[in-house]
Amino acid sequence: MRNNKKAGRKLFDGKNIEIVLQKLEQVFSIGGTDEEACFYADISPSALYEYQKKHPEFLERKRALKQKPILKARQEVIKGLDGNPEFALKYLERKLSDEFGTRQKIQHEGEEFKQIIVMASGKVEDKLGKRLGEVADKT
Repeated sequence: MRNNKKAGRKLFDGKNIEIVLQKLEQVFSIGGTDEEACFYADISPSALYEYQKKHPEFLERKRALKQKPILKARQEVIKGLDGNPEFALKYLERKLSDEFGTRQKIQHEGEEFKQIIVMASGKVEDKLGKRLGEVADKT
């Protein structure tokens, strides 16, 4: 007589799979980590990874759910552009920095440029040394 039952530990320690998956999805949909989701669902990370191996479609769903808060944030950013030209400009400065950015790129080669860098780094080192001395004096 053969025993058809699988030997070993059940995947989620006998917990209701639907409830476990629902809890995992709740955490993933707010951008939570695997560890946070496992804690909330009261399962081990290894159980989650084993489930994902057996159900690759769940791994894809998890990745999609983790994008949900990012998409929501993008929507809020776009809504915030209406009637707010300062915010609109700030958005453009970050999104299209080559065209709207406030930083300037300086490209120059040669000995003069190397001297400028050496002089600038010397000033930074001087300031850093003074600051470290001030901190050491306080202790």
